[in-house]
Amino acid sequence: MEQAVENVETNRSAKEQKAVQVSSLSDHKIFNIPVVWFTVFAAITLLSMYTGNLPGGMIGSLLVMIVLGEAFGWIGDRLPLVKTFLGGGAIVAIFGSAYMVYSGILPENITESVTVFMTDGGFLDFYIAALITGSILGMNSKILVKVGVRYFLPITGAVIGAVLITGIVGLMVGFTLQDAVLVIAMPIMGGGMGAGAVPMSQIYSELLGNEPSYYISMLVPALALGNVFAIVFASILDRIGKRFPSLTGNGQLIQGFKYEKTESKYNIGKMGAGLLAGLTFFTLGNLLGDFLPLHPYAIMIILVAAAKIANLIPKSVVEGASQWYQFVASNWTFALLFGIGVAYTDLNTVLQALSLQYILTVFAVVLGAILGAGLLGKLVGFYPIEAAITAGLCMANMGGTGDVAVLSASKRMELMPFAQISSRLGGALILLLSGLLIPLFL
Repeated sequence: MEQAVENVETNRSAKEQKAVQVSSLSDHKIFNIPVVWFTVFAAITLLSMYTGNLPGGMIGSLLVMIVLGEAFGWIGDRLPLVKTFLGGGAIVAIFGSAYMVYSGILPENITESVTVFMTDGGFLDFYIAALITGSILGMNSKILVKVGVRYFLPITGAVIGAVLITGIVGLMVGFTLQDAVLVIAMPIMGGGMGAGAVPMSQIYSELLGNEPSYYISMLVPALALGNVFAIVFASILDRIGKRFPSLTGNGQLIQGFKYEKTESKYNIGKMGAGLLAGLTFFTLGNLLGDFLPLHPYAIMIILVAAAKIANLIPKSVVEGASQWYQFVASNWTFALLFGIGVAYTDLNTVLQALSLQYILTVFAVVLGAILGAGLLGKLVGFYPIEAAITAGLCMANMGGTGDVAVLSASKRMELMPFAQISSRLGGALILLLSGLLIPLFL
């Protein structure tokens, strides 16, 4: 009898343990979905990919980007060293997808589809338009006025710091001052490919001779490797901020002000209005870009900030834009990072640049940008960590794509407007500076 009771207790205990294990497994979620169901969705996606049955256009591309981006992000955020020092899910999503392209694991037709969706399809622009509009309209207008032109001081500090430290380290490891500054530092600080390296290659071609393609091949490795260091440093700065709280505003750029976050219930109708506002501001930026010598992103930032300061936008639209921005940032960031890895990250180019002297010099560029932006930012009342991230790292990354990766790694997506100022207006400053510096080296 006692043996029978013991067997019953044992069976009950085993069932309870099994139930606990099943419950524990269902508690884990990826993309707000229980792991088991996410696995089912992922299996369907992969089966469609590798049998050639994935829908074309936006549906197939976005499905792949969400499923694989979220999977890579989930893994990266749980790998001990990666999540601590290398940016966690952000860097795994980017370089995981880049490796899939490099190794041929990702089918060529999927690579082409995602690339077209990201570039010609405008998904990157769509994402950034939501972030710029929502984050600026959701800010305290006093902060926008307070920051003003002072923001250009840490940008200037980032450029000075990058040039000085790069010149010193470059000479120490065997580069000429010309190569260290013009070929490595300038493209890294120049606002990405489209707004930086491409027009910079035209400037170099006109002033130094050779075809623009010759300089592109020299500039791209610096840009790619600099972007890697920017993402890594973003994660490190986040950890430094946690270790030394006085250095950071935890996503607030300026000292003495706190964001006035008003609690509001999510409203689908308002989110639709916010979506429309983002698309309209982006379109207006492109329209005026035909007449003004500024990047459309820069124009968009100015327009949204002016509308916010002047209180021109109805409160319901402001709330909707803020809610739409939060939806986009919460649900599509890893998808976008996966797309960045596929469409914009050439892993072969990064690997070819991995000589020790090159790595040390690129490291010096990003370190100099951080120190210069952080120090001068502090002088004008900015938090050093946030100044270093926005005016420093977002000058040293690959433009809009790098801004998303850096802010994701530093867990400060709300700083997107300032990141875009650095990438766009700061990038224009670098192009001007390059044209002025080249004659000094001739």
